[in-house]
Amino acid sequence: MDETIPFKNLYSREYQGHKKKVHSVAWNCTGTKLASGSVDQTARIWHIEPHGHGKVKDIELKGHTDSVDQLCWDPKHADLIATASGDKTVRLWDARSGKCSQLAELSGENINITFKPDGTHVAVGNRDDELTILDVRKFKALHKRKFNYEVNEIAWNVTGDMFFLTTGNGTVEVLAYPSLQVVDTLMAHTAGCYCIAIDPSGRYFAVGSADSLVSLWNIKEMLCVRTFTKLEWPVRTVSFNHTGEYIASASEDLFIDISNVQTGRSVHQIPCRAAMNSVEWNPKYNLLAYAGDDKNKYQADEGVFRIFGFESA
Repeated sequence: MDETIPFKNLYSREYQGHKKKVHSVAWNCTGTKLASGSVDQTARIWHIEPHGHGKVKDIELKGHTDSVDQLCWDPKHADLIATASGDKTVRLWDARSGKCSQLAELSGENINITFKPDGTHVAVGNRDDELTILDVRKFKALHKRKFNYEVNEIAWNVTGDMFFLTTGNGTVEVLAYPSLQVVDTLMAHTAGCYCIAIDPSGRYFAVGSADSLVSLWNIKEMLCVRTFTKLEWPVRTVSFNHTGEYIASASEDLFIDISNVQTGRSVHQIPCRAAMNSVEWNPKYNLLAYAGDDKNKYQADEGVFRIFGFESA
């Protein structure tokens, strides 16, 4: 099973369109479209052919008045996407027309957003460590909760009855959903936890920390199974591939690590030119989108993202 993907023979392609750096990349549920969110206040939708043929068309989602910090697709609808912005709004868009269909005004600068796996709710975290749960149909707040510690990336488990918060204290708070009662506090890392990913089979989740480690947790037992130790800088972003065999992680190190989930061994490193903000595997193919703080020779933001996994450059 291991090493079945010929990583060494695969290439990255570059996608240009944004005027400033890209903070977030995310695939839709069918793996045919990629969204990118940028400091330039826009998101863009790109049609990506998995085998890399054909010209790439992109459309712009315009309306936010501050940086688009994170975005996520409806897990059940290939053309619905939600964006979180520093302008205090969360917006829902139709990716076919590029039109904003819903808008919620929240109380702070939004930095994290995630869909519940059944597509009914969206969770949003802001810079003031406040969590808001929105009902997707009405786009109104169902719950609001302010925490007295730093809350970073957030996620539901696959079944949607558990909700995870990564915190600046190095813990992962496990909440029952929808009650949002704390059922467990995992002492996960010796420094802040920044990011979290759920394995598509629902068996594991992975946490990236400022201590430069990625930890892998068994959801049933809430125990740490192993750690991935290749990076040397705070881990900003983690993602499992669609089979759950591989995990990608990135930081200010000038490479993205791809490790085997079962063995913990690093199987490939994708070189990059800058600190990375977002890595995400396609849900159907072994294509990894990634975006970071790339600058051109004049030290201006390049506004690019890349996708690794094509058979030709």
